[in-house]
Amino acid sequence: MIRSFVFSEGKLAAENLDLDALRLVRFDKGLIIWVDLDQPTEEETRAVLETLFQFHPLSIEDCVTVSPIPKLEDYDDYSFLVMHAVDFHKDEKFHTHELNLFIGKEFLVTYHRQELRPIRAAMERCGGKGVAPIARGPDRLAHTLLDLLTDYYKPVISELGRELDDLEDLLLDDDVAQERKLGAKEVMREMLGFRKDLSALRQIVRPQREVVYRLSRGENKFIRPILIPYYRDLHDDLNQIEQAASSLNERLLGSLDVYINKTSYQSSEGIKVLTALTAITLPPIIIGGWYGMNFRFMPELDFPWAYWLMIALTIISMVLMWLWIKKKNWF
Repeated sequence: MIRSFVFSEGKLAAENLDLDALRLVRFDKGLIIWVDLDQPTEEETRAVLETLFQFHPLSIEDCVTVSPIPKLEDYDDYSFLVMHAVDFHKDEKFHTHELNLFIGKEFLVTYHRQELRPIRAAMERCGGKGVAPIARGPDRLAHTLLDLLTDYYKPVISELGRELDDLEDLLLDDDVAQERKLGAKEVMREMLGFRKDLSALRQIVRPQREVVYRLSRGENKFIRPILIPYYRDLHDDLNQIEQAASSLNERLLGSLDVYINKTSYQSSEGIKVLTALTAITLPPIIIGGWYGMNFRFMPELDFPWAYWLMIALTIISMVLMWLWIKKKNWF
């Protein structure tokens, strides 16, 4: 689907024009055009990216191909950005969505394969016949989109923090795991799933921060000097998000270390118990093995009390072994 907005002096002049009308206003000086490609077909993609705006084939290829990390590329008459939005869907799973932006002096083209809340929110701000400050330039529109996109990172960080709290309870409190009927394998599966989500977040936040930093240095010819402070503020927000993600990662590694140490301790306690039981049963094994050998003459045939004497010796040896183990704090 192709959605378009034409602005004149910050006011919405036209909306959702057909391609022929867009070609006419494309070269009309003083007009700002925003064309949004929302889950477009191949024909719509070619009509806008190749025919209408005639973007470089390499940038079109990067746009239609899924890019795992954000990036910024500068061309003669526009800059191409690959950014990522994040969200938790109804299935409570972490997802990332790619947003591609072509920023020129008098146009902004956005391309995305899923419906994005930042796009919808920006369109609501642009609607109406009043003056919309965000529509005074493509760089301002781009900043608004990136700012809204960044705002949705914050609830994701909060949700990951809550997930980590629950995960720490599972890792460190056996009662919680038993209440949820989760064994060691299920707990580790939960931990690996959380680590995967956190790694995906950090993988896109760091390069995204670097992209915004390049825009905030004032070297991009499509970003006006008046907007540089806004991009710097956006860079600070991304830096805080990256630090929060790093903090969650450190907490996860610390909790994992504690869990591994706890598991090792529990294993060693089990080994100590088995060793103690083996040591306690060692005297009857030795005495029984020796006394049960096939002697030529059986002592108990002539000495009836010898049988009871061996039983007493066995019990005394086991008690002495138990006292020695108790002294060594094996129990």
